[in-house]
Amino acid sequence: MRTSHSVLDPIIFPLVKPLYRVLHIPRRFPPEGIVLIGHLAAILGAAGFAYSTTYWWAGLIAAAGVIANHIADMVDGTHARTTGQCRNGGELLDHFTDPLSFSYYMIGLGFAAAEPALALPALLAVMATAVLTNIRAKITGNFTLAAFGPTEFKALLVALGTALAVVTATAPQHATPAAWYALLTLGVIGTLYLFIAVPRAVRDVNRNGPQPDTTEWQLKADES
Repeated sequence: MRTSHSVLDPIIFPLVKPLYRVLHIPRRFPPEGIVLIGHLAAILGAAGFAYSTTYWWAGLIAAAGVIANHIADMVDGTHARTTGQCRNGGELLDHFTDPLSFSYYMIGLGFAAAEPALALPALLAVMATAVLTNIRAKITGNFTLAAFGPTEFKALLVALGTALAVVTATAPQHATPAAWYALLTLGVIGTLYLFIAVPRAVRDVNRNGPQPDTTEWQLKADES
């Protein structure tokens, strides 16, 4: 089961099927290919962020990469269900590449801020949130997205890329400091979020999860 508490998803989800029809994706095209295209778009977006304080147009490329990544993330499941190509491997790749995409964006912002190490807190927060979400889903059987989830985060990144494009074009001396403060803010907020999300997830799995697995590890040596 999938449950989304997202603020923006109720607005965006009704647009997914009409958008899918407009894209005219060939029925034989594998959904995993859409995941790959979205991942490449994320890499493009990360490169845009990296140069967003040097070239004004790079911020727009960053925003476009994030948008293209999210479009792919929205239509891959629709394509799989419509064409009867639902596979566990495709879902695995989808959930595997999502946090990687966000990590690329944080690394790109680190270079934009002229301090790549500053990306580490935000990077760790992204990965920790992804691990927490997936483990909770495995235990409870319910993949849950928070009110401020991937869609909201991507909307924030689109706004940030656009803002950096404007700042770099009009006041380039302020572009790098703007990226620095933006990345610092993302790292602080992401870390603080974990202090709330981890206890909440523990309560959720204790309340809604099945009986804990109390079996011992089975070693290959024991089977011989």
